[in-house]
Amino acid sequence: MVSQFVDIHPHVISDDETRYPPSPLFGTRSDWSQERPCRVETLIAAMDDAGVDKAAVVHSSTTYGFNNSYVVAACGQYPGRLLAVGSVDVLASDAPQVIRDWVARGLGGLRVFTGGSTKDFDPSELDDARAYPAWELLGELGLTMCIQTGPVGLPAVTSLARRFPKVKIILDHLGRPEVTDGPPYAAAQSLFELAPIETIYFKLTPRIMGDATKGNATPETFFPKLVEVFGAKRLAWGSNFPTSPGTLQEILATAQKRLKTLSDEDRSWIFAKTAQGLYPALAD
Repeated sequence: MVSQFVDIHPHVISDDETRYPPSPLFGTRSDWSQERPCRVETLIAAMDDAGVDKAAVVHSSTTYGFNNSYVVAACGQYPGRLLAVGSVDVLASDAPQVIRDWVARGLGGLRVFTGGSTKDFDPSELDDARAYPAWELLGELGLTMCIQTGPVGLPAVTSLARRFPKVKIILDHLGRPEVTDGPPYAAAQSLFELAPIETIYFKLTPRIMGDATKGNATPETFFPKLVEVFGAKRLAWGSNFPTSPGTLQEILATAQKRLKTLSDEDRSWIFAKTAQGLYPALAD
């Protein structure tokens, strides 16, 4: 069976804080993880209701810091359907061995969280020489790296992509561009300048689905431009469930509505095939 929908950005949170104690990165736990916790069983039920076939589940750094125990254990219950994407301290001297250890336990991808819901963005840790051994290992192991940053971090992302061409990079939330100026979207020029670097990919999450309807932006002008600049094969849908409000079914329906002007082929890449290329363990 060919997967129609592969979610590249949901989260899971355990309700067992004794077994999986919160220890948030930067010391502050995110509001959403306390208000809308989501066990893996809850995610699977939501996926079934929405018709989402598979998912690359992103570790909640603002709940567990660098302890990937829950996301690894949770996804391990559903091999072939769920894949764990975790976080490690890539600046630590033992980062390569830590990555190998987590991969041995089932981790299938990495993520660097430089800021977001609990902290302003600080891209200084991205292009830091102390992280280079970890990045070298990612290329060796064929692991994809997600990066959570805003426009301030794009120069560092560019530098990393050029230094480590074997590593596929995914920008969470499309790199959070400013798009409300509308066509030709000049305020997002720093995003579009990433087009020549073909190892950089982009997540289309509820954040951009909402921003594309604000100010002078429209889905009918913005998303076709994205496809024109990058190609659908570098774009992947992510629900950000349960961080973003709404059911998974509602979040998917909104994404389908926003992308309705794209071709069937482009949508097939965005909703499934790009994700499966980035995470081969989720291939059909």
